Amino acid sequence: MGNNLKRTILLIDDDPSLLLTLSDFLSFEGYEIVTASSGEEGLERLNTLDPDLIILDMSMPGMGGVGFLKQISTATGKPSHPVLVLTARANMAEFFSDMDVDGFIAKPCDPADLLMEVGRIVFLRSGETQDGEEEQEVRSVLVAEDDAGSNKRLVRAFIDAGFRIDGVLNGPEVLEKAIVMKPDVIVAKLVLRGMNGDAIATVLSEMPNTRNIPIVLYDDSDAQVPASKFLESGTGIKSFVRSNSPNEILAAVQSVL
Repeated sequence: MGNNLKRTILLIDDDPSLLLTLSDFLSFEGYEIVTASSGEEGLERLNTLDPDLIILDMSMPGMGGVGFLKQISTATGKPSHPVLVLTARANMAEFFSDMDVDGFIAKPCDPADLLMEVGRIVFLRSGETQDGEEEQEVRSVLVAEDDAGSNKRLVRAFIDAGFRIDGVLNGPEVLEKAIVMKPDVIVAKLVLRGMNGDAIATVLSEMPNTRNIPIVLYDDSDAQVPASKFLESGTGIKSFVRSNSPNEILAAVQSVL
């Protein structure tokens, strides 16, 4: 059982059996759970509750999850509380690209995955570790490199430098991870399987949740493409490195943070 007794979760879902199952599970893990069976009831709960996290089902009668999010969001689209979305949608990244949520998890969800996501959001938002100790700010980096060996070398270099890191092997994965992870910086190879790095930068610059993420683009080929082509593209590309050297890429990341 976790040491989470002071953490309150508002759980909103119209499925009574799922509501009971998740409530019992998270209560056992030490969280204080308040439930609501609709978006409207969830709004009523917020009149007297300041939860550390809202777990929200998107497919509900009435205003539904989308309507609930709009009601609790500011003019900039930022929800007033951290939100973890439950959804049965297969293409979650595309659907949630314009929603500023803290994470999403597919239904039916694995209890271990749910618990990990809840812990990640609650404790990273609070600035504490799960043991209640103060945690120094750790910068997050998303690395996109389609060569497995190079990917591992980059990931290891950033871990050794104290970053929180996630590595992916193709372009489409970058888009999905960026929406959920919201990294402090993205490192992307120019010529990448599935979608090139500059194309990724263009797509991310058009999404409200990702347009401000700085991107370090690197090219390990012999092509002599002018750096200005990327740095003046109007996207999030802030640095261009003509190498896949972990040290050079790490230095570029540190320069844009």
